[in-house]
Amino acid sequence: MSLAKRLRGGETLYSGWSSLTDPLAMEALCRTPLQTTLLDMQHGAHDTASIVALTGIMRAAGKHAAVRVPVGRFDLASRALDFGVEAVVAPMINNVADARLFARAMKYPPVGERSWGQLRGRPGNYGEGGSGAYLRQVNDETLAFAMIETREAYERTEDILATDGIDGVFVGPSDFSIAWSNGAEVDAGSEAIIEPLTRIAEKARDAGKLCGIYAANAQIANRFAGLGYRYIALGVDTAYLIAGVQGILDGLDKP
Repeated sequence: MSLAKRLRGGETLYSGWSSLTDPLAMEALCRTPLQTTLLDMQHGAHDTASIVALTGIMRAAGKHAAVRVPVGRFDLASRALDFGVEAVVAPMINNVADARLFARAMKYPPVGERSWGQLRGRPGNYGEGGSGAYLRQVNDETLAFAMIETREAYERTEDILATDGIDGVFVGPSDFSIAWSNGAEVDAGSEAIIEPLTRIAEKARDAGKLCGIYAANAQIANRFAGLGYRYIALGVDTAYLIAGVQGILDGLDKP
C-alpha cells in the first residue's frame, strides 16, 4: 500500500529522518519498525546521488521514501519523484504563488507541469506506464507537503491547502517558534505555539488534506499526535546514533 493511501486512510505514521548519506546507515534504519524515512536535502548532507541510492534501499525493504528539498528547489522535487520517492516536503512555502510553483513540479498535467521521464516509477515497476489513468494515479500517490514555518505561511494556510496539487502541510516547529516569537526563542516544544499548531492541523483536516510535523523526541511526538498530526518525523539519524551509544553506556556497571 502506498504512503498516500495509508495516510489518507487515517493511519498515524512515524518517520525516520536522515541526514547521513551512508547506505549502511539506511540499511540499519530499514531494519527498525519505522515504515518511512525522510531524506533531508535542506539541512542534511543528501544530494541527488544519495537520494537515488537510499531510495532504492528503502524500496527494496518495503519502506516509503520521502525527501525534503532545499528552499525553492522545485526542480529537485521532480527529480526525487523520478528516483522513486513517494512524498516531497518543500520548505518555506509562504503563499499561494510558492505553493503553485511547488505543485507544478510535483504533478503531471492537467494539475501541474511535471515532465515525463521516470527512472523509477511506482513501487513494483521501473519507469513503466504511460496511460492517462496511470498519470492520474501517480498524481494521486505522490504527496506534495508544503512547509508552514512563518507567520506569513500561517496566515495563508487555508489558501495554501486549497491550492490544486498540494496534498498537505508539514510544520517545522523550530522555525515556526522563531517566527512566532519574532526571533526571541527557538523551542519546538514551546507552549506559545501549541494553539497555532492546533489550528494548522484543524485547517488541514477541514480541507480534507494531510498534516505532518517534525518532533525531536517521543514526548513532543505524542503531543503533536494529540493535536491531530498524522505524519510525524522523529528526531534525526545522528541523534539516533548518539542515543544508542549513550543507552549502552548508561547500562554499564559503574566502577
